[in-house]
Amino acid sequence: MKVMHVLLPVCAMNCYLAINEKTNESIIIDPGSAPERIKSAVAQSGTKPVAILLTHGHFDHAGAAAEIAKEYDVLVYAFEGEKETLNSPEINLSMMVGQAVRYKADYFLKDDEEITLADLQIKCLATPGHTPGGCCFYFPQEEILFTGDTLFCQSVGRTDFPGGSMSQLINSIRQKLLVLPDDTICYPGHESATTIGDERLYNMYLG
Repeated sequence: MKVMHVLLPVCAMNCYLAINEKTNESIIIDPGSAPERIKSAVAQSGTKPVAILLTHGHFDHAGAAAEIAKEYDVLVYAFEGEKETLNSPEINLSMMVGQAVRYKADYFLKDDEEITLADLQIKCLATPGHTPGGCCFYFPQEEILFTGDTLFCQSVGRTDFPGGSMSQLINSIRQKLLVLPDDTICYPGHESATTIGDERLYNMYLG
């Protein structure tokens, strides 16, 4: 699997294309803004998008999902615990930028549910704390993890937004992420990639 990084202008958010080079298909993860930039990346990849995955419902991660889903006629997937966040402008923070938008997903995953998209196995890991229904998407065969705003390189997501909880976030990371193999590559919603092994050793929030 190849991972293509698309840096979006709103909050310097990382959108990703998870690409199966054998099938020439891709999965778009967290299309938060700048839909034209995302479409350009898809065109550059030469792949056919088959789905959108949302790690959580904040505007900078979900803002362009509807337009991108319509463009490629694909479904949007999120964790079932994030329904309220997606549907509430106060909780999804779109009110902060004066938009008051409600977002939606077509399919809500359960914790530890496994699905196959683009012939790639994906496991939804519920990691509440940054938002009540935040999650990470784990590709076990590739040992790749998309962490959204749960886990960053030597840091963790903010918990001062509506529904946030630092104790819950740390517990989520310890129970759901740090049990993964050390070599697991983590692609976060902001800033640079890291590994589970490095975060276990160097992340001061997890000591």
